[in-house]
Amino acid sequence: MIETLAYYLCTAGFAGFGYKLIEARRSQPVRTMWFLAGFGTCIAAGILVLTPAMSALAGPSPVAEWVLNLAGDELKLGAIGFAVAFTQAVWRGDGARLAPHALFTAATMVLLAACFALSEPRRVGDDTIFSDAARPFAVGDKVLFLVYSLISLGLLFAVFVRSAWHAEPGPLRAGLWLLVVGVGAAAAWTFWDVDDVVQLARTGRIGAREDLPSSVLAAVTIVFVAAGATLSAWSPAVSSVVGRVRAYRAYRRIEPLWTALRTAVPGIALDPGRKLAGGAEFALYRRVIEIRDGHLALRVHFDPDLPARAEAAARRAGVREAEVAATVEAVTLAAAIEAGRAGRRFAREPDQPAEPDTAADVATEAAWLVQVSRAWRRRDAVVERVEAATPG
Repeated sequence: MIETLAYYLCTAGFAGFGYKLIEARRSQPVRTMWFLAGFGTCIAAGILVLTPAMSALAGPSPVAEWVLNLAGDELKLGAIGFAVAFTQAVWRGDGARLAPHALFTAATMVLLAACFALSEPRRVGDDTIFSDAARPFAVGDKVLFLVYSLISLGLLFAVFVRSAWHAEPGPLRAGLWLLVVGVGAAAAWTFWDVDDVVQLARTGRIGAREDLPSSVLAAVTIVFVAAGATLSAWSPAVSSVVGRVRAYRAYRRIEPLWTALRTAVPGIALDPGRKLAGGAEFALYRRVIEIRDGHLALRVHFDPDLPARAEAAARRAGVREAEVAATVEAVTLAAAIEAGRAGRRFAREPDQPAEPDTAADVATEAAWLVQVSRAWRRRDAVVERVEAATPG
């Protein structure tokens, strides 16, 4: 089951790679995107050649086993090399010096192949064994791979962490941190086999197949790197969905306050029969406007002396400091509704604002109204203390 999950993760990662290649045709150099695609291709191919299914397809031939194992290691090196090239191309553009690390990668791959050939591996069941004479070459093969990976992944990790740390909050910074996680997963995937190196040096024998945790780490690497590199493509869609969900939650949370105002001033409802017409964000905007209209309609019924008494009563009732202002707003609004029903009017003082602050945007106003609506449901205790403190 874990191996199947790894395959699904790889598929999801490659979907991201493919989409980015299509999306980036107008915004990124083709060469840079090919480096990204090469990275994902090498990782997935490295997983594929070491799976039991591929071994079964190749058959019991020793040559096939030899080729598959060598190909798996070479593809891992290729993936790391492409990742470094991609990073350099993104951050340095046309001035990136890709030749030094490309030569380093090529030389490492050649030496790795030579060490692997000289190690003369032999497959016995699910293990690969080496003779005493060839064991140093087998150990050298593994150590060479680890050294190359340490240098390359360390370079990637340092670049991404530094860039993410100094980036402004937003999609770019989030994408960089996803890449940091992806590189960390790649490092864990690379060094997962350190215990195999120790076992090889001691016994001349290691497991022939890629184990499941290693496959999962490789798949996680693909997914996080693909997500970080393609964040610009899919983050607007995610942000849009999140925005609609937040708007709907705010729309529902301010409903008690809106309902009370609509009952007191029925004319504020622009179109009562179409609750979410135009989407949650437009519905929230409309509801905020309607609450403001209700506030304006009741402005002559606001008692100018009540806010001070309501604030003192709220503190006596144990209302948290952060909720005092919203509670005062709820209490004074409730009193204005009652005054409107009774026909009582108050003379507004010159320095008293006639309406809510209209300079705030819809999101800010909605967040404030959510607090007021929450206080609206708990206003009774404060109202009782205000009435108790009011002279008869």
